[in-house]
Amino acid sequence: MSVKIRLARRGTKKRPVYALVATNSRSSRDGKFLEKLGTYNPLLEHGHALRLIVNAERIKYWIGVGAEPSERAAKLLSVQGIVEKPAIRVTPSKSAVGKKMTDRAEARAKKAQERADAEAAALAAPAVEEAAAPAAETSAAAE
Repeated sequence: MSVKIRLARRGTKKRPVYALVATNSRSSRDGKFLEKLGTYNPLLEHGHALRLIVNAERIKYWIGVGAEPSERAAKLLSVQGIVEKPAIRVTPSKSAVGKKMTDRAEARAKKAQERADAEAAALAAPAVEEAAAPAAETSAAAE
């Protein structure tokens, strides 16, 4: 039997309160559990004394006999210093932007850069002509 430490939802509609339980990994989220290890109330402010209440001794016992905390439970328990903070999951490659979309974005960026260069050249051309005009006048006056 594989034992998990996870959250079981309690409370009412739109007012969740979770029980931290040790349970068989095959049982449902809110189903039968082996032992209640604490409570978690996400509606209270961070740092509130009643936001997370745990029985650290029993949690350490269950981890010692092979229970694995779920990702959310591990994150909550790491705040209490009972387990190490879990590693951040990598975003799956399925959700990455595809090749066509990447090519379209590159093409849009290239067109925008060309437009910006053309506008900069159009604005710079009169300034270059004005700078060249006095130089031509001084060389003509010198002759």
